[in-house]
Amino acid sequence: MQRFFISTTTRGFRTYAPTLFKAGDTIPTNLPGLQEGSPGNKVDIGKEVAKGKTIIVGVPAAFSPACSASHVPGYIKHWKELQDKGVKQVLVTPVNDAFAAKAWGESLKLPNGIRIIADSQGAFAQAGGHLFDSEAVFGNKRSIRYAAIVQDGKVVQEFDEPDKTGVNVSSAENVLKHLKA
Repeated sequence: MQRFFISTTTRGFRTYAPTLFKAGDTIPTNLPGLQEGSPGNKVDIGKEVAKGKTIIVGVPAAFSPACSASHVPGYIKHWKELQDKGVKQVLVTPVNDAFAAKAWGESLKLPNGIRIIADSQGAFAQAGGHLFDSEAVFGNKRSIRYAAIVQDGKVVQEFDEPDKTGVNVSSAENVLKHLKA
């Protein structure tokens, strides 16, 4: 996967900030720490999205108020409409261990086709430039809140929350406006 970097120079030091997933980027394969249900159920997200249309929803944490009250429930509420636009699955990726992610998914009563994939090490969030320091709230680094439309393994469009944690740009309602059947 090709990754682009923005370079700045300050007092002779060079710093690099990764850009976020953008249209045309391929979702990486073989990232560590992606699990579904338990640590023994490894998931290769690049292979999961290789064929068809998928929406990946990045969230900071399972059981957080906005994630549980509106963000993921919006995708559940609009699941039929998403399917009508050709979406075969929605993968929600919290930076959590597999056990917390599984319990959260069960509490949300997810329909078939919407899955919680634990990004236990934050490797997927980091690969997309989505990992941010949220130690004050969540105790460690977490994913910004975003949604990405992926077609045949490549990002078609991404919706990143400007404040990292809001639920407007990455909402199911907003993503639906941009989906083509």
